[in-house]
Amino acid sequence: MEPAHNEILFVSLGPGDPELITLKGLKALQDASYIYCPATQSPTGKITSYAANTLLALGIDKDKIRTFTLPMSKNRAAALKVYHDLADDIAKDYDSNARIAVAAEGDAGFYASVQYLYELLRNKGLQVKRIAGIPAFIAAGPVAGIHLAKQEERLLVVPGIISADELAEKIASGYVIVIMKLPLCAEAVLQFMHSNPDADFHYFENISRENEFYTSDTDVIRERKFPYFSVMVIAGKNTYK
Repeated sequence: MEPAHNEILFVSLGPGDPELITLKGLKALQDASYIYCPATQSPTGKITSYAANTLLALGIDKDKIRTFTLPMSKNRAAALKVYHDLADDIAKDYDSNARIAVAAEGDAGFYASVQYLYELLRNKGLQVKRIAGIPAFIAAGPVAGIHLAKQEERLLVVPGIISADELAEKIASGYVIVIMKLPLCAEAVLQFMHSNPDADFHYFENISRENEFYTSDTDVIRERKFPYFSVMVIAGKNTYK
């Protein structure tokens, strides 16, 4: 009889504040032999990992942390190669019955890049499991003091791929819209703001991090250069009044 393997746990870190991780997620990290987490490399060669920084802030032993660098490009071929190579490395750890965790910012099952790695490992026949966490847009509500959706309101979350006309149509239909990956549709959002000045706009950067920024002032929003970690919540007139 083959020995049982430890499940590979995909641990959701939350939006950035280390205290917003779940107790279950923290315990999984503390118990892990190795923790894999994503990093990015700037054009100057500097390696940055928000996930690794969160792990260190949680008191995780740095010797457990293994970062993997994902190319920041619309051409996904290079990133896919990283994931395939990483899946092979994790499979070796799995065969040695190590306790493996993969850390993901936000929620590991919500617009998470590590989902591709999850599928690769599952297709290899390895036991994988996700531990839920708090996505950025949920953490945004308390920052602005707004209730994202109430009673029969409908909430629509889009990944930055939407036009000004589609925004107008959804708002007119009674949706509250959350836009993730805001830089992808910056022009459409600014166009919609110009055409719909009475709508409610709530703009967030780096939610729950030290450099968190929030405003509902449309003049200020227009002057911002939307970074990668930016989110906007748009609602019809007086929704949050």
